[in-house]
Amino acid sequence: MRSPGPRALLAAASAAVLLAAADTYVVVLALTDMMAGVGLGIESLQRATPIISGFLLGYIAVLPLIGRLADLLDRSRILLGCLTIFVMGSVVTALAVELPVLVAGRFVQGVGGGGLVPATLAIVAGLWPRERRGTPLGVVGAVQELGSVLGPVLGAAILAVADWRAIFWFNAVAGTVLYAVVRVLARPSPPVGSRGGRLGRVVLAVVVAALGVLTLGAPDRLTTDVTLGIPFVPFAGESRVLTPIGIATGVGLLALGAVTARRWVHVLLRADLVGATLVAVALGSLVLTFSTSDPEQEVVGPLGHALLPVGAAALGLFAWRVRVAAHPLVPRGVLRGRGAVAFVVSLLVGAALVAVVVDVPLLARLTLTDSPTTAALVLVRFLVAVPVGALLGGWSLRWVGEGVAAALGLALAGAGLLVMSGWGQGALASTAPATVVLALVGLGLGLALAPVNAAALAASPDDAHGVASALVVVARMVGMVVGLALLTAVGLRRYYETVTGLPDQGDARALLDAALVQVQTVFLGGAVAALLAAAAALAMGLRRTTSGVAVAPVSR
Repeated sequence: MRSPGPRALLAAASAAVLLAAADTYVVVLALTDMMAGVGLGIESLQRATPIISGFLLGYIAVLPLIGRLADLLDRSRILLGCLTIFVMGSVVTALAVELPVLVAGRFVQGVGGGGLVPATLAIVAGLWPRERRGTPLGVVGAVQELGSVLGPVLGAAILAVADWRAIFWFNAVAGTVLYAVVRVLARPSPPVGSRGGRLGRVVLAVVVAALGVLTLGAPDRLTTDVTLGIPFVPFAGESRVLTPIGIATGVGLLALGAVTARRWVHVLLRADLVGATLVAVALGSLVLTFSTSDPEQEVVGPLGHALLPVGAAALGLFAWRVRVAAHPLVPRGVLRGRGAVAFVVSLLVGAALVAVVVDVPLLARLTLTDSPTTAALVLVRFLVAVPVGALLGGWSLRWVGEGVAAALGLALAGAGLLVMSGWGQGALASTAPATVVLALVGLGLGLALAPVNAAALAASPDDAHGVASALVVVARMVGMVVGLALLTAVGLRRYYETVTGLPDQGDARALLDAALVQVQTVFLGGAVAALLAAAAALAMGLRRTTSGVAVAPVSR
């Protein structure tokens, strides 16, 4: 009988993943309030794009580095570090009164929140043998997807009694509590060189934190006082950062970095900082290219024509570095065989997932209701089924191979999306049939999550579980970002072609049918992605893992 320690640590780590996942979706409800909080009106929606893309950039770009650090250090320490970063980002976001600070806070939140997933998956890999990882991996996948359901609910509950800043204060408090719980359960080993000068570092960190809070959150009575307000007078413009106290905070951060350098510089160098930088540039270029595009006008965003060549060059240099570096960020062999297949499947799962998440509410708005809230509630039928599928997918690995479990789920999702690609005006009005189809698609996509993670972990050496887990998450997020841009662009092209061919372009019913063609096209693209993923998944292994080996199809 396994001691309760691993299960308790898994529960605490999963709660942290749930908190970060919920934060990913909570902004959907609070975005307009957040814009108002930094002086932007609803007409400036385009300027608010970095609030979302900044979080996404932080979430994706640094994931491989955090995953690699989880392989080199005590994994519970990485989990605690990510929680600390997430709390810091939450505090900065809650205090922000100007757009650049708000975007910076969301970016820091993304770095911390994204890193929680590979750190937790690596902890699972370290605590459970390969043949028994299915269920705990299913738990992690389930709570990650459960965030998409609880995030909007939590946001709505907080907004009903407070303003948008309370959401991020809640994140900060909850993250601090989880930090304490994980620290008690994990009892991480102290880092090298942590003894000497510890008190001095703590004092400096407290002083810098106090200066930062004053810089961003000092009350007006203090900042406008004739004498006490002098440190808050901007050198230029109205930014609170470009003030004497803001500069002091920056200097304090540099000093804190300098006195703690020997604790982290050598670790970053061991993790291949050069390779991590190249990957961050490549992923950042990709995210900013597609997440800032307007699908009605372009697939590639306004900076994409400059960013894509930069990203491609960085990716090429990274591939070269993996071949020549003694200890690359991604150890050689992680991106081969079953591991490579798992990353491809995760990429395609992301494309299928985003097709449903974005276009089911759009279909509801077109055919069922004018209320965005009611339209979003239609999606809940799908969202609730995904974590259930994740749990079942992990549980199924007790009897079948990763490839079989994932392929069956993805085939089910692909079949459901094919049905959805034929949905017309009355599809969602028939509540029971629509609910069954949405639930089956969610169940199918959820079934693939744990098997994909299990295959990536099983195919990688023990000292590369963190980076392998990170790459699975990165692949799915990239699939979502790129898939959304491409599928929406293709759908809109078919919409415009249909409208152009209308004999009467003022016919409202005909225009609605044309809009439905767009949604149907996106669902069809999601179905193709799911079915391709199902076919590829078979190469992850057909039989249950025993003694760390799963039997893959024989190639001749």
